[in-house]
Amino acid sequence: MTTILDYGMGNVGSVRNMIKRMNFDCIISSSRADIEASDKLIIPGVGSFDSAVVKLQDLGMYEIIQKKAQDPGAYILGICLGMQLLFNNSEEGVLPGLGLINGAVRKFNEKEINRRIPHIGWNYVKEDPRSRLFAGCEEAQRFYFVHSYYATTEDPDCIKCVSNYGIDFVSAVEKNNVLGVQFHPEKSHRYGKALLKNFLEL
Repeated sequence: MTTILDYGMGNVGSVRNMIKRMNFDCIISSSRADIEASDKLIIPGVGSFDSAVVKLQDLGMYEIIQKKAQDPGAYILGICLGMQLLFNNSEEGVLPGLGLINGAVRKFNEKEINRRIPHIGWNYVKEDPRSRLFAGCEEAQRFYFVHSYYATTEDPDCIKCVSNYGIDFVSAVEKNNVLGVQFHPEKSHRYGKALLKNFLEL
């Protein structure tokens, strides 16, 4: 079962609609039982880091998600803010992330990158050919981004995609059964469909 986690911070309807158009089944839920029963868990996210942490903690989801990450038969996909929550912490707040990937989330420095913040719109990605998310996908892929913060990691082996917005930044990660993308596959047309299909077929 594929569950899209509904914690009040993501475009859950958009993610569900794309998955349904691909003829896969999924549910939207914040139920502990549903999350525990899922072999695919998608954590979307739009908004601020600390607000998302509070909502997940209020739902009792931290322990459940961390336990799910230890299940070799299950997979987790974080999208945008959902990916950032996989890390230890963020400059956007003071509360701890899920700690499933070792690293921190930083804010783009507008003067350093000489670009407007937030980063909004289509951008190219450069993927690792060993990535499971990008397996068999066409070259020169573009995805839709909306973010002011980006992830950094002390584990370079988990970096599976980078993009450039004045500086190179991590735009996708994979560590065992925990995966994340900074962009929005549900808004990225055929590129997003191909990526989500790869995730759903893991």
